[in-house]
Amino acid sequence: MRKMRTLLRFVHCCCCCFLLLLPPPLWVSLAAAKQLLKYRLEGPADIRIGNVASDLGIVTGSGEVTFSLESGSDYLKIDNMTGELSTTERRIDREKLPQCQMIFDENECFLDFEVSVIGPSQSWVDLFEGRVIILDINDNTPTFPSPVLTLTVEENRPVGTLYLLPTATDRDFGRNGIERYELLQEPGGDGGRSVFELQVADTLDGEKQPQLIVKGALDREQRDSYELSLRVRDGGDPARSSQAILRVLITDVNDNSPRFEKSVYEADLAENSSPGTPILQLRATDLDVGVNGQIEYVFGAATESVRRLLRLDETSGWLSVLHRIDREEVNQLRFTVMARDRGQPPKTDKATVVLNIRDENDNVPTIDIRKIGRIPLRDGVASVAEDVLVDTPIALVQVSDRDQGENGVVTCTVVGDVPFQLKPASEGEGEPQNKRKYFLHTSAPLDYEAVRDYNVVIVAVDSGSPSLSSNNSLLVRVGDTNDNPPMFSQAVLEVSFPENNLPGERVATVVATDADSGKNAEITYSLEASPLSSETPGSIFSIDPDSGDVSVQAVLDREQRDTYEFQVTARDKGVPSLQGSTTVVVRVSDRNDNEPRFMQDVFTFYVKENLQPNSPVGMVTVMDFDKGRNAELSLSIQPGDHDQAAGIFSIENDTGTIFSTVSFDREQQTSYTFKVKAVDGGEPPRSATATVSLFVMDENDNAPTVTFPSNSSYTVLPPSSNMRTVVATVVATDADTGLNADLNYSIVGGNPFKLFEIDPASGVVSLVGKLAPKHYGLHRLVVQVNDSGQPPQSTTALLHVFVNESLSNATVVESQVARSLHTPLAQDIAGDPSYELSKQRLSIVIGVVAGIMTVILLILVVVMARYCRSKGKHGYEAGKKDHEDFFTPQQHDKAKKPKKDKKGKKGKQPLYSSIVTVEASKPNGQRYDSVNEKLSDSPGMGRYRSVNGGPGSPDLARHYKSSSPLPTVQLHPQSPTAGKKHQAVQDLPPANTFVGAGDNISIGSDHCSEYSCQPPSPSRPRPRLHPCPGASPAAMLSQPLGRVSPG
Repeated sequence: MRKMRTLLRFVHCCCCCFLLLLPPPLWVSLAAAKQLLKYRLEGPADIRIGNVASDLGIVTGSGEVTFSLESGSDYLKIDNMTGELSTTERRIDREKLPQCQMIFDENECFLDFEVSVIGPSQSWVDLFEGRVIILDINDNTPTFPSPVLTLTVEENRPVGTLYLLPTATDRDFGRNGIERYELLQEPGGDGGRSVFELQVADTLDGEKQPQLIVKGALDREQRDSYELSLRVRDGGDPARSSQAILRVLITDVNDNSPRFEKSVYEADLAENSSPGTPILQLRATDLDVGVNGQIEYVFGAATESVRRLLRLDETSGWLSVLHRIDREEVNQLRFTVMARDRGQPPKTDKATVVLNIRDENDNVPTIDIRKIGRIPLRDGVASVAEDVLVDTPIALVQVSDRDQGENGVVTCTVVGDVPFQLKPASEGEGEPQNKRKYFLHTSAPLDYEAVRDYNVVIVAVDSGSPSLSSNNSLLVRVGDTNDNPPMFSQAVLEVSFPENNLPGERVATVVATDADSGKNAEITYSLEASPLSSETPGSIFSIDPDSGDVSVQAVLDREQRDTYEFQVTARDKGVPSLQGSTTVVVRVSDRNDNEPRFMQDVFTFYVKENLQPNSPVGMVTVMDFDKGRNAELSLSIQPGDHDQAAGIFSIENDTGTIFSTVSFDREQQTSYTFKVKAVDGGEPPRSATATVSLFVMDENDNAPTVTFPSNSSYTVLPPSSNMRTVVATVVATDADTGLNADLNYSIVGGNPFKLFEIDPASGVVSLVGKLAPKHYGLHRLVVQVNDSGQPPQSTTALLHVFVNESLSNATVVESQVARSLHTPLAQDIAGDPSYELSKQRLSIVIGVVAGIMTVILLILVVVMARYCRSKGKHGYEAGKKDHEDFFTPQQHDKAKKPKKDKKGKKGKQPLYSSIVTVEASKPNGQRYDSVNEKLSDSPGMGRYRSVNGGPGSPDLARHYKSSSPLPTVQLHPQSPTAGKKHQAVQDLPPANTFVGAGDNISIGSDHCSEYSCQPPSPSRPRPRLHPCPGASPAAMLSQPLGRVSPG
């Protein structure tokens, strides 16, 4: 082993000598263990560096010794058997090795490695350190920073002014680094060689610095730029080079400083503005151009907070927000900004910026509630006695807002319906708007019994937009005092209590309440007189002082007294004692202990006859001293002894009004008597009765009835009778009474010569005119009897007076009387009939002339005859049915003579051709000229009522028509004129049968003969006569009038 180590030393010495003889690129130093192995290398990948075994003098080939690379395997590898050291596939580039970036000594760029020599079976191991020094080779071309280099040269610079040019860089170093710079000729010109030249200077660190020197005058106005070519070359072999364009810009001389538009800039900034919000733009101008006119803006004298909160753009001068600004921390920023040009040397200007932070409403008001005075306030609860005076301060409220201006103006109020309000603590003008103090006052009396706790909520609202608000609450606890008297739920307690009670019964229970507690709420009750009454209730009522039960001590009678009123007083046991009272009204309720009572035992009523059915006839009054249902009465009609009221009367239950179901007729019954019964609604029911007497009062519903004379009778009056001779007395009666039966008489027709007059009261007819020969004969006076009722009723009667010395032939007079009964009343029968015969002869002549004219108009006469035969036939034939207008009276034409038959005889007159009805005047004053006109067609005519027959017999003719179809006609063959054709005479009733409406009717008169009469003047009205309904047809036709000669 010792021999081996000695051998190794020897080999090492030999190797050192060998390395000195090797060329520099492959210097390798070999040393023993713990000595440095050095190799120099730079080249492509996977090249041989050296042999470690050889360098260490180790014989290889037997395989006993092996080699292992312990470190540096990134770029190196070793053959385990031969010890051959080489690079890996990764190329070693000196310029890219991190440890060689800033190394300019070629011996300082290296790669360290470790190699272990391993003996057989690793029986021993030697570790050797090695270093591969990386030698530079010219593998990089020098380059300029930019292909175009720009140099700014101020005009008017003196000759010889030197400008440093940008240097080129070469990643190689040493002789492979930059060796020289060259200024090349500009294509197409002198390239500025006459103005500029290149000078290369060596710097202290061994670098080469190109410099441009001004050789001539520079005038920017003549030429503002030059372009030159600058080339750089290294010292490698072969050499590498590159070039760039050198652009020389001639600029103005920086002889003007920037100028701000304003010396002071002031702006408002809303607090909490988001970052990036622009605030204002600072503007400065420079009269220079180019770099000298390029302005950059920078902060001048500015605090750290300004630089932290604001950002200033160097180019545009815009000042913006960098971080949010809180006005409550910083309310104003004041700083300076500098405007600096880029001239050499730069010139500057400065401006002051004042930035006012405008408040935003970002803080809610705060409310602080504290105690004030002697009123305790703890944990938000204030204890206040209920008897404190109104407007007493109970707490101090302080309201503040960190904002300012309107945002800090706070309005504070108490919300809710609570008896508290806020009032300013001071009225000083110097008090800040955003910090105020208030007193919380009571605004109304406090009542522990009403409300024991108040939650007073105070709300503060600032005046910002939108406004912010906050609230705080205070619990006010009201302390109790004895301030409430006992109270009744009702000021007046009404109680209903039945009469006829038992003494000692409970009437009601009154209860009072006291809002206080303890002794103050213990109540006792007592009775006192009502303020409106001096009566002491103790004699009738009593009360339990503890329970308030009110009892009655006497028997009550509602009919004697229905109401009792007294006072109940409730007193508490507080000191001093408080009291309250209520009025108790006891209303005695009714029991059915009284029967109904009529106001009269007998009720007497008077009612007019002919009252419409279902009309009230009287009213009874009944009462019941009870009340309610006990006094609800039911009325009914009870029949009398003779059952007079059965079905005739009814009574209305509510009003006691009695109604009749029929119309009364005094002439049939003058009075009624019945009973009315009243039954109440009690249990059991009670009743009472009263007698009702009803008397029927008379109405003028009956016309007078003439009892004397009859229409068919007559009276003989001698012509020698003196004035005021009583001719006859008309006697009439009336079924009515009183004024309705007070009669008056008048002559309304048949008195053309005014020979007669009648006493209106007695009915005595007297002669008042002097009789003359022309007055001889039959006079028919039409007498009208009127009663004094309203409206009056009337009856018309006929009084026949025969003026003659004696009655030689009664049959002739009776015949004339009978004829007069068939003569219309409008025609007067008065005087000598011979006067009328002469008139009749003239009428015959006129009739003959009329007959001749009738032959000429034969066709017309035939038609008219047929018509008249069916409509106007006046004769009566036995056994033939009456025509509708059989008894219609016709007017005689006195100018026309009676038509004779074939034997020269006169034609027969119809038996009833002279019977007419009396019509009243027309409403407009005209007169009825035709006897054929009917009174019923005139609206102005009064209605006629029959005495007994009613409307069934409207006139005498219809009365006859309604009789038996067989006429009662008597023929007298013993008459002196029996040989001739007999005259048919209708018998008239002996009684007076003509009834009128009671109007004063003026009737004209005609001087009549036996067969014809003078017609009345056209100006006179013709009254209509109606047959008396009291006379039957048999009676009217029973009395013959005698025979009549044709004369």
